[in-house]
Amino acid sequence: MPGTIENRRDWKLVPRSPTEKLVLALMVVLLSRWISMAFLPFTDTTEARYANIARGMAISGDWITPWFEPGLPFWGKPPLSFWIQAVSYKVLGWDEFALRFPAWLAQLGMVWLVWRYASSLVSRQSALITSLIFASSSLAYVLAGAVMTDPFLGLGTTAGLTGAALALRGEGLVWGWVCFLGLAVGLLAKGPLTFVLVGGPLFLWLLWTHRWSDLRRLPVVGGTIVMLLMTAPWYLLAELKTPGFIDYFLVGEHIKRFLDPGWVGDIYGSAHDEVRGTIWLLTLYATLPWSPLALSGLFLLLRNDDWGFGAIRRGLSDDDNKLLLLAAFMPSLFFTFSGNILASYVLPGLPFMALLMVRGMQSSGVTSRWLDLCLWPFALFVPTLSLVAGAWIYLHPGSIKTEKGLIACYYRQPENGAAPLIYLDDAPFSARYYSQEKVREKSLDLILREVKNSPGRSLYVAVQPDDLDRFKRQLSAPFVKIFENRRYVLMTQSDRAVVTCR
Repeated sequence: MPGTIENRRDWKLVPRSPTEKLVLALMVVLLSRWISMAFLPFTDTTEARYANIARGMAISGDWITPWFEPGLPFWGKPPLSFWIQAVSYKVLGWDEFALRFPAWLAQLGMVWLVWRYASSLVSRQSALITSLIFASSSLAYVLAGAVMTDPFLGLGTTAGLTGAALALRGEGLVWGWVCFLGLAVGLLAKGPLTFVLVGGPLFLWLLWTHRWSDLRRLPVVGGTIVMLLMTAPWYLLAELKTPGFIDYFLVGEHIKRFLDPGWVGDIYGSAHDEVRGTIWLLTLYATLPWSPLALSGLFLLLRNDDWGFGAIRRGLSDDDNKLLLLAAFMPSLFFTFSGNILASYVLPGLPFMALLMVRGMQSSGVTSRWLDLCLWPFALFVPTLSLVAGAWIYLHPGSIKTEKGLIACYYRQPENGAAPLIYLDDAPFSARYYSQEKVREKSLDLILREVKNSPGRSLYVAVQPDDLDRFKRQLSAPFVKIFENRRYVLMTQSDRAVVTCR
C-alpha cells in the first residue's frame, strides 16, 4: 500500500545498498561478541590469571608492578593491559564484561586502523569488506573479548605498520607519529617483540624496494624520543621496585623462551613445546573461515594462469603488496623455528592478511559477484558458532575449567564467613579471582592438623577426584559432598545444615 513503511525507500533500518549491508554485518559481528563476554565465566588458566592480576592492581593501587600473587611480582608481561583492565574494573565493576571490555575496544581500534589503511589502497566498499574479514576471523573474534595481553599488542603493531605505511605513501606526517605511538603501545603491552613485528616488515620492505629515501617521511628522531619517553620510565621503575625484572623479562622471556621450548626458568607456569612449523597450522586456524577461501582462490588464480606465476609476479610488482605480504606473515615466519608458541601469536598479521585477500579479489574482479552470495555466511560463521557454543556452556557450566560455580556454592553456605574454604594443595586462578583471594591452599598434612587442633570448627575443602579417597581415608571426621565440577569436589564437615548445590 502507498505510504506504508514497507514502500518507503528512505527507511534506513532495512539496508539496501552493499555499503549498508557491510556496515550492518560489521556491527553484528562486533556487538555479538558482547554476549559471551558478559555471560561466560573466566576459565583457567590464562583469562583467570590475568583477570586476577588486574583485580589486584585495581585494589592495591600499585600501578608499577603487576603481582602474580601476594609477594610474587609478575615479570612476564608489561602492564598496559593490566592498567586498562584495572581502570575498567574500578569503573564498571568486577564482573566478566568489565575486564573483557578493554580487549573489545582494542579490537575496535584495529578494525578502524585496517579500514583506514584499506581505504587508501582499495575502494571504501572494499575497505569495509577488509574490516569485516578481519573482525570475523576466528582468532580476532575470540581475542576481542578475552582478558589477555595480545589484543593490545595487536593494536600497537597495527598502528605501527598502518601509520608507517600511510606516511610512506605520502598521506601526512601525522601517520608517522601514529607509527611511533603504536610502537610505544606494543612495548607497554608485550615488549621488544613489537620491534620485530613492526620494524621487521619495514626493514625488509626497504631492502626489497630500495626506497630508503622515503624514510624522510617518518619522524625517526622525534618519534624515537617520544616513544622512549612513553615507555622507558616504566621499565626503569619496574626494575628499581623489583630488582631482577629486566633480566627475567628481556633475557628470559625474549631470548631463552624463544630458543628453548622446555625453558625451566618460567616461574609462572610451564613452557610450551610444539613441533617446529606448527605456527603455520595455527595461522590457518586463526584465519578461519577465510583461509580455505583464500587458498582456493590462489589455486584458481594459478590454474587460470596455466600454472605459471605471472599473476604472483604482477602482484608483487606493487610495492604496497610487498609491505602487506611482509606484515601479514612476519609473525608466522618469526615463530616458524620456535616450539614455544600459542595461536594468539598470529594476531598481529591478521589485519594485513585480510587486506591482501581483498586486494587479490579486487584484482581478479570477483568482489561484486562474490559479495551477496558468500560474504554474510562467511562473516557470521564464527560469531554463530561462538554463540551456540557459549549457550551450551552457559547451560552446562561444569563443562569448562572454572571455579565460579564452586565458589558461589561456598558463599551460599550458612557458615561461609566463619569457616574457611581450602583447596587441597593448589587453588586455580579462577578460584582466587571469584573468592577475591580469600581461598586458602593447604597440604593434606596441614588440613589434618587443623581438623585435629580445632575439632569443632567447620571446614570447606575442595579436593580433586583423584585425591578424594586419600582425603577420606586420612580424616576421621565425616565429610559430605555438597558440590562437584569437572575438576574438584567441595566437601564440608559442618555440623550445621548445608546447602547442596548443583
